[in-house]
Amino acid sequence: MAGPTIGGGRIPGWGIVRRVLRTLGSVTLTFLGLTVVTFFIGRVIPIDPVLAIVGPKASNETYDRVRAEIGLDLPLPVQYWRYLLKVLHGDFGTSVITSQPVLRDMLDVFPATLELAVLALLIGVVLGVPLGVVAATHRGRWQDHLIRLLSLFGYSTPVFWLGLIGLLLFYAKLGWVAGPGRIDVGYDDMVPTVTGLLTVDALLDGNSEVFVNALRHLVLPASILGYLSLAYVARMTRSFMLGQLRQEYVLAALAKGLSHGRVVWVHALGNVWVQLITVIALTFGSLLEGAVLTETVFSWPGLGLYMKNSLFNADLNAVLGGTMLVGVVYIGLNLISDLIYPLVDPRVRGQRR
Repeated sequence: MAGPTIGGGRIPGWGIVRRVLRTLGSVTLTFLGLTVVTFFIGRVIPIDPVLAIVGPKASNETYDRVRAEIGLDLPLPVQYWRYLLKVLHGDFGTSVITSQPVLRDMLDVFPATLELAVLALLIGVVLGVPLGVVAATHRGRWQDHLIRLLSLFGYSTPVFWLGLIGLLLFYAKLGWVAGPGRIDVGYDDMVPTVTGLLTVDALLDGNSEVFVNALRHLVLPASILGYLSLAYVARMTRSFMLGQLRQEYVLAALAKGLSHGRVVWVHALGNVWVQLITVIALTFGSLLEGAVLTETVFSWPGLGLYMKNSLFNADLNAVLGGTMLVGVVYIGLNLISDLIYPLVDPRVRGQRR
């Protein structure tokens, strides 16, 4: 598609405008699809939101009145339209458990999950990428077998089992880390909330005691989630690198006298970063949505524990609000990945003009 022209020449910047419009259209359609999915989940899930509000002993008149108030007596298309308008305004309803707006609850708990996921992702990427490269460059040797075995163990071991074993060993037996929870009770509310990330807020406040205590609580659950992400990142890095190491440019570079390390760590690894960015983005999204069991084992007051408690208490608004938040995060991560691709690979910039 050549695009509009002026005097026989293309309009400057038209490629960028077209790419932005295409991205916005894709994001819009994905978001609408997400709202449709969450709306119909709310209609098929075996939870009666009216009973959750009025209780099982309410009269039929009260039940019908509340059902009409929340719009469940309207046709489905009308219900969806009202639901979409509320979502666009950040209105996910009121939580049955906390009696607060769901959006406010999620803003309170999401930073805890974000703090946990960011550290876990750093562990997974900083260790997983080098391990994947080493496994690929030592294919079939003991290094490759060891790294693949570690990855397989991370894939196949239930996260709640790892959490319980970690608490038993490193907390109960060795005392190297703090126990469940995000911070000891004695340190509650000792630093002002700025970012919601407890370790960051403690550093901003200059309170080293709170920082150390928060870090001791954070390190074990983050390490367990980091190990799971490490297993995935290492496996995918190994696969991508094996494909690159078979390419002719690798042999040509070695024949020209370039060192093996430079060819592997600069040229070959540089050519797989576009694929790795997608893997890292998906890993980060899975850490945000998949921390339910970890947060439950460690009593970590994040989004996963919030959604689990909401589901067990038939708090449908909170469950759907959390689902929508995770979906929006995935959309945002895909958008960020799409914007980063041209920065790490100039060939992508050429293809998108």
